[in-house]
Amino acid sequence: MPEHNTSQPPPKPQPRVLVIRGGAIGDFILTLPALRLLRDTIAGCHLEVFGYPAIAGLAQMAGLADGVRSLEHRTMAPLFAKNAPIDEALAEHLRSFNLVVSFLYDPDGLFRASLERVGVKTLIECSPRVQPDGGHASKQLAQGLEKIAMFLEAEHLLRAHFDRPPPDRRRVAIHVGSGSPKKNWPLEHWLKLADEIKDAETEVVFITGEAEEARGMRIPASHTNWHALPLAELAGRLGTCTAFFGHDSGISHLAAACGVPSLLLFGPTDPAVWAPPQPWVTVLPEETGDLATLEYQRVKLAGAQVVAKT
Repeated sequence: MPEHNTSQPPPKPQPRVLVIRGGAIGDFILTLPALRLLRDTIAGCHLEVFGYPAIAGLAQMAGLADGVRSLEHRTMAPLFAKNAPIDEALAEHLRSFNLVVSFLYDPDGLFRASLERVGVKTLIECSPRVQPDGGHASKQLAQGLEKIAMFLEAEHLLRAHFDRPPPDRRRVAIHVGSGSPKKNWPLEHWLKLADEIKDAETEVVFITGEAEEARGMRIPASHTNWHALPLAELAGRLGTCTAFFGHDSGISHLAAACGVPSLLLFGPTDPAVWAPPQPWVTVLPEETGDLATLEYQRVKLAGAQVVAKT
């Protein structure tokens, strides 16, 4: 009898995608919908991120990346110089990706030329620059992917990116800072609001970092203060909160990405572009652009409405 060939065809190699993204905390979180779009569109892909590990690690925490490498590693520097010798192990690693997506600002094309020189076949460049009249920042950041027929949808944009356990009690987190003093409501207002919110059923915690410390924003010892926590730990703690109050900041984007109902105060920046897009985020704008003039009673009422929904 003739023999039948029962051997199976070799499995197809796993698609490999590299995303290169620097930027601050908020910039990176605004890019998570684009990472989710890549992950959902290229089924079963291995996705790696080159970035700042303390920030880019959030993509791993969200299940959107399989690995992270540092943009600041010494072998990366020649990629930004003209005709500089490139580490062969790095070159081989870069060539292993079917698709490289770069969110780096590369006005002179030096980075693009280096990738071409090492043999990267498919490079998609997404502009990291957000225009004031171009729509929401996450949509602008993902526009470069339209070159390969990937379009950001509501399912990528309007969702939490991190798992959140059921809160064990009512807990309100207040982040008193942002990247600019102009975007901050006065600290004394936040302290007064915390005193009025806190009761036997409601815990209030403050969030601060090195920027707030450098500006002399001190939280009294009578209040719980989560200070300078690693981002992954802070994300885990934010997930235990029932509400979050803050400004236009990366930490506000992190709270929204954790699914925490949030009240965000916006002054000089446009919330249509920069506010987290999730439906559980309430934005309270100050039309004059000066948050120091935002009335205390307006914030207190808006905050009470957010807390009441939890």
